Amino acid sequence: MTRQRPYPSDLSDARWELIGSTLTAWRAERRGKGLDIGRPPEHDLRRIMDAILYVDRTGIPWRYLPHDFAPWETVYGYFAAWQKEGMFDQLNGLLRRLVRQAEGRDTEPSACVLDAQSVKTSANVPAAGQGIDAGKKIAGRKRHLGVDTLGLLLAVWVTAASVSDNVGGIHLLSRIATTSPRVTKAWADTGYRTKAIDHGAHLGIHVEVVQRDPGTKGFKVIPRRWVVERTFGWLMHHRRLARDYETHPHRSGGRTGGAARGAQQGPPRRQP
Repeated sequence: MTRQRPYPSDLSDARWELIGSTLTAWRAERRGKGLDIGRPPEHDLRRIMDAILYVDRTGIPWRYLPHDFAPWETVYGYFAAWQKEGMFDQLNGLLRRLVRQAEGRDTEPSACVLDAQSVKTSANVPAAGQGIDAGKKIAGRKRHLGVDTLGLLLAVWVTAASVSDNVGGIHLLSRIATTSPRVTKAWADTGYRTKAIDHGAHLGIHVEVVQRDPGTKGFKVIPRRWVVERTFGWLMHHRRLARDYETHPHRSGGRTGGAARGAQQGPPRRQP
């Protein structure tokens, strides 16, 4: 296949080498099960992923996808299928293990950090899928994140902004206990007091609340919690996440998981 002139968001050859075989195996498995009806797929999976990353980084609507990519309906179809079938979670897990190994860590984490971020929504988001974060005075949705001590994604859950951090923490801890059973320690802020702590204890995870010094004014790095705050900062480099445009919360979760793959190589570098 002749490669088009790359966009800054395109996968490098090295990154495609890491995930290409997983996506190719996914397509072959679907074909073998008869889930893809009709003629064989004609679009290159790498270009499909490049298109998803282009939407993610630029923040454009699906219908505005440049014509040198596959039709937007095709790209969205792959995005929806990968989200539904857990492919983004699988790719995140693969890359997280590789990064941890390169950093001299065990491939599976033993500790995590929890936090939540409220963001505004666009006009197309149904009212039933959003709410008001009274503390931050934001009407929209809330992203509940669980990351390892390197800031790499372990779990994400997107809800209405009115959902409390405690409820989000309970959900995250349950998922992390299932997908990362070595985790026995979690750090969080005061929003996770009581219920999340009790739930963590039930799962065998000790949740420690790291408080901000009440006498501190202005910005100050808070031990342990800064890791997940940095991850939120990395995600904000992706314009599609600066505001939640997804009609369904689970699509928003898939979008967040997709963007998190970029965070596994550090913050995006400024292009010359």
